[in-house]
Amino acid sequence: MADALFLSLWFPSFDLDEMMPRALAVMRQFPFSAAQPGITYVAMHPVSWGEPTIFEQRFRPGIPPEDAVLLASDLLHEDYAYLFEAFWDLWVLSDQREWILQPSLVKFLVHGVDFEESVYEHEGHIEIDFGIDSRFLQEDVELDSETETRVRANVQKLVEFTNKAEKSSGASARLLWSESEENLAQKLIARLQKVQ
Repeated sequence: MADALFLSLWFPSFDLDEMMPRALAVMRQFPFSAAQPGITYVAMHPVSWGEPTIFEQRFRPGIPPEDAVLLASDLLHEDYAYLFEAFWDLWVLSDQREWILQPSLVKFLVHGVDFEESVYEHEGHIEIDFGIDSRFLQEDVELDSETETRVRANVQKLVEFTNKAEKSSGASARLLWSESEENLAQKLIARLQKVQ
């Protein structure tokens, strides 16, 4: 069953003047899609997700993360959340049953410490929404050696980004988690053991 997959990062401190530099350090490690590079959307949410945005803009083509962070830096508040959207290329099985690299949406959520009753305590100062985990598990696809190769490539991209993001941003803790709280690593091991 498909499940939403997230990476949460926490920092020793997350003052106003640290929010965007840390977010930029994370986004600089992101392997942007060759077909849809850059940040494609920026939004700012005051107080809680239920409030209307005070700023949002789409970018076609995408803009460098430095430019996106600069936009957000004009309205820094501890009770705001900042949303940045981008794409990376993951292997998916096309309708013609061929493996292709396809842009997949990823959302970067930067939580001010006073946003939505300190939601950062549970979801991280920076939370990255990778979408559904089926992009990494391909549970609906018959498992053969080519599928295993594509699954491993997608997972490797996820692991490499997670490690680089944590190290480059100075995060003190990280958690890769899903909505159902099932362990992705265990699901992946169970999936790949079927090929052997």
